[in-house]
Parts: sequence; structure tokens; C-alpha cells
Amino acid sequence: MTGSGEDWLSDGLDVGGAGCGLWVSGVDYIAGWRAAREAADRLNRALLGAGFELSQVRAVASTDENGRGVVRVAGRLDVVDRLAVLLEATTRGKGGAA
Repeated sequence: MTGSGEDWLSDGLDVGGAGCGLWVSGVDYIAGWRAAREAADRLNRALLGAGFELSQVRAVASTDENGRGVVRVAGRLDVVDRLAVLLEATTRGKGGAA
């Protein structure tokens, strides 16, 4: 998902998150990140379609220490709470998560 503004600059290759300081030789972090980026893009399009602003809540691609893709949702507390309410409303009466 492309965009403008400073928020987009921080959506780079975040390998392993803040707790991970090492890259393991031979692990293909880029492939995992690319897959995560595709999933994050889909989620960001869904957030936009639901009326959310990506400057307030968004999906961010990353990888774990094994190179597997990870998608994190980052946002303002009040907006994330609003997203949780929306998700809870869509699962109510359906037996929970898919």
C-alpha cells in the first residue's frame, strides 16, 4: 500500500521487532516480509473501506526471528478500541473467530 506522509517512512523492513537484535545467516527475511506486506496491504485496504484513517490505525509488515511474515496492527488507542468494537459486532452470534 503506498501513501504519503511521515508515517509511511516508518513502515520499512522491521525484522523481529524491537526485541530482536540479530539477523541469522541463511534466513530469508525478505520473502517473509514480502508475504507480510501483501497481507498488511489487504488489511489496510479493508480498514480504509471500513472508514478508518491509516494515519490513526494501520497494519505494518514485519518478520519474526525465523523469517516468517508477521503483521502488526498499530494505532491510537481510541481508534483500535473502535476497531475492536467493529470486529466484535461482526462475530457476535457466529461462535467467535473464524
